[in-house]
Amino acid sequence: MIKVGGKNYVSSPPAFSNDATKLLVCAGNTVAIFSTSTGLLVNELEGHGALVTSVIVVPVTTPASKLLNYCWTSSLDGTIRYWDFSGPELMKTINIQFPIHSMVIPGLLCQPADDGEKSPDLFAYISTEDVKKETSWAIRKCNLTKSRLSGGVVLAETLKPRVLTISPSGNYVGISEKRKIRIWQIPTKDSDRVVFKKMRLHHTKTITAFAFHPTERVVAAGDVTGRILIWRGVGCQTFSGAGNNSMAGGLMKAEEEKPGVRGNDDAESCTTWHWHSTAVNVLFFSSDGAYLYSGGREGVLVLWQLETGKKKFLPRIGSPLLYFTASSDPTLSSISCADNFIHLLKMPSNEILRSISGIKPPCSALEFFDRSCNGLVFDYSNGLVAVCTDNYCVQLYSLFDDREISEVQVCERNYQPRDAITVIVNLVALSPDGTTMGTVETRLPEDGIGSLVSLKFWERGTQSKDFNLSTVIYEPHRDAGISSIGFHPTHQMAASCSFGGDFKIWVRSSQVSQKDQRHQSEGWTCHSVGSYKKKPMTAATFSTDGSVLAVAAENVITLWDPDRNLLVAVIGETIEPITTLSFVGKSEYLVSASRGSNAQLSVWSMSKLAASWSYKLQAEAITYAKDGSSFAVLALLPTSYKSTEAKTKGAADGAILLFDVGKPTPVSAWFVNKAQGGGLAFIHTGSNSEEEASTSDEGSFELLAYMNGAHEYVLFDPSGKQVSISNISLRERPIHSKETGLYGYASLYGELPEFDLKRKTTVGAAAPSLASERAWETIFSGPSHNLPPLTKLCSAFLESLLERRSTPVE
Repeated sequence: MIKVGGKNYVSSPPAFSNDATKLLVCAGNTVAIFSTSTGLLVNELEGHGALVTSVIVVPVTTPASKLLNYCWTSSLDGTIRYWDFSGPELMKTINIQFPIHSMVIPGLLCQPADDGEKSPDLFAYISTEDVKKETSWAIRKCNLTKSRLSGGVVLAETLKPRVLTISPSGNYVGISEKRKIRIWQIPTKDSDRVVFKKMRLHHTKTITAFAFHPTERVVAAGDVTGRILIWRGVGCQTFSGAGNNSMAGGLMKAEEEKPGVRGNDDAESCTTWHWHSTAVNVLFFSSDGAYLYSGGREGVLVLWQLETGKKKFLPRIGSPLLYFTASSDPTLSSISCADNFIHLLKMPSNEILRSISGIKPPCSALEFFDRSCNGLVFDYSNGLVAVCTDNYCVQLYSLFDDREISEVQVCERNYQPRDAITVIVNLVALSPDGTTMGTVETRLPEDGIGSLVSLKFWERGTQSKDFNLSTVIYEPHRDAGISSIGFHPTHQMAASCSFGGDFKIWVRSSQVSQKDQRHQSEGWTCHSVGSYKKKPMTAATFSTDGSVLAVAAENVITLWDPDRNLLVAVIGETIEPITTLSFVGKSEYLVSASRGSNAQLSVWSMSKLAASWSYKLQAEAITYAKDGSSFAVLALLPTSYKSTEAKTKGAADGAILLFDVGKPTPVSAWFVNKAQGGGLAFIHTGSNSEEEASTSDEGSFELLAYMNGAHEYVLFDPSGKQVSISNISLRERPIHSKETGLYGYASLYGELPEFDLKRKTTVGAAAPSLASERAWETIFSGPSHNLPPLTKLCSAFLESLLERRSTPVE
């Protein structure tokens, strides 16, 4: 195994280090440590065997301990671990043998009095499976000092795992359960066996989030309708005489003078605010208690002034908000979003300083489309994956660097809640060299009318990783949807298939100005149209040399000459419609896959135009090695197998099968999880050029990339060789080994881009005509205040023209 990535960064709230220079993030089975100044990964805490559910940084007690970096973590593997994350080094492991869903440690927030006695035991409160009833969950107490559960101490039993919320002072712990909030008071001197005071607050709607005020008896809660409730004077009767000031304040009132309070709830008053249109996910009080932060599915962070109810907004974040985390630095906070992004905020202006980018989750709206629609595609040459996202974008993600490279806004629309989606980016395709991208967006009909399918072609800039829109084609196949897009391996040509019964071949063309004979604009135009017996066209692919275009006409395969648009042959016949086609090796074989109750994987011989061998299996994805005759298949396991293995948690539901195309017996097999909706691809690594590969000892090689339905991925060598990660060429992070001297113009403005005047032009390819490719026309463009003054420019320019010579000392 070479590299694992695509982890979920927002499964649990993150935590800042004491000096606010690092952010600790729960990332799968590890804790990822990011630098807050750069947003880059600097280290990881590895050791848990399952999902990490909480990370708690030990706060400083004295100024001298500010640089100490210790934290506690909990996991579904049933362990609690104590770390020195500056190393990192595992200091202690506590095994309670039951999954831990949530954990808080009140003793870290309470400052014990220095009475000369030894330090008391440290306790954690955890939401874990009930020791006696494995089907239910319980809030239990764990003695961290003695590494064991506190026997007999059960705060509550719940049918579902609950998230524990702790007050900033550490004196109160609570959970929300349907329409009520349950609060326990933590004793000043905690021990294995103590009596807890507890109370409840009731509401008419399901509560989704709540928070404690840092200094007063105030509790805020949000519900599924978007309302925010503010209870004041909470616990005056229940927690009176507790000897703490964490929720002090407020006078007792008679029951008839408690406005907004339901029943016999122990609170003085209850106020309701309403701005959010959907459930409130985020509630957090500022450190001084003057403001309340809230957020939900609208993707807007709302700042409420507690006394007046006035609001300020941080809009257009672009994804539902999940967690708000404050740091010891009052100018730095973070907000975690459902699109697997964590934004670092500058306070109090609420400006986004930088973002920690994970791979975005699958587009939720694609479930309404046929499964043949492709929401992810791999870039073989550059080690990237392109995924369709909920906010009408395509995210380009580096598999080697495990970070976002760029994002393409396919449709210019503001983010909307999931239940109000009107446009879906349901298909993305990349050319073999990664320079051209095709996307399909579908505008959903309103009241049965108004649907629109748009095909767009994008070109990658020569000096950047961003894609620029080249051509927009509305209704390319009349009112029919597009099932597949395939790119020519060498020419600028593409084929699109439709369920309406035809396919079209597109070529990139340019218009020539009669005045100066220059190419002024470029675009994609229709070269030809084909069909076969009016059958739905469900898949398309070009051969390795581009001389043959294979198009699946429902349950048969048609072979075409793409240049002349001639039908060459028709092969095969399957029971179910074919959804995937792929040439293998030097196009000597063609692999097809169909889905349904009679799914089938077939290998066809191009020399005999007949079936070579086949399997009855559900193929989710197919990929082939560019330099050999092997191919890999991501297959879904049969229902009968999954039903027998369903009792085992984490049981595999898919398999990766590696074949030699001439033999039906798999060469290798790997069982995987979350196979449905996943992808598979061979990724090129090693030297960047043929010359470098010929002189390199290692040369270039191919890794197999598997991405599951949750967009978690792994890169590994299918041949079983032990390949070092250092051999992988990280094209997104070039390293300059030696700095060379610059002269003339380059000493002032840097080197000009290199242009290959001898590059070959291919059929359908056009000469450079975009302004971005004629750099000499835009050298001196830009605002004048960005240019240096002439007094400095002239002397520096003249000096750069002089040749420097070293004079020997006599």
